[in-house]
Amino acid sequence: MPRRPSPALVAKRPTNVSIRSDLLAAAREAGVNLSATLERALTEELAAGRRKQWREESSEAIQAYNEHVEKHGTFSDDMRNF
Repeated sequence: MPRRPSPALVAKRPTNVSIRSDLLAAAREAGVNLSATLERALTEELAAGRRKQWREESSEAIQAYNEHVEKHGTFSDDMRNF
């Protein structure tokens, strides 16, 4: 998987978004940084999408591993103290 550049090194671009007027008013009143909030929300949303995609792509391998562990145990079963 390619590495993503540090957020501090990525150029920012102005853009237009539309949000509910009541949310905008409340955010301004509360001193919320809209750009930072949107970047954080997008980062979290994209990460969730990548996790979901990985789970879907890896589901067969995960199932096979779980079946193997159920049948054979794990390599450290004899070493555990709990």
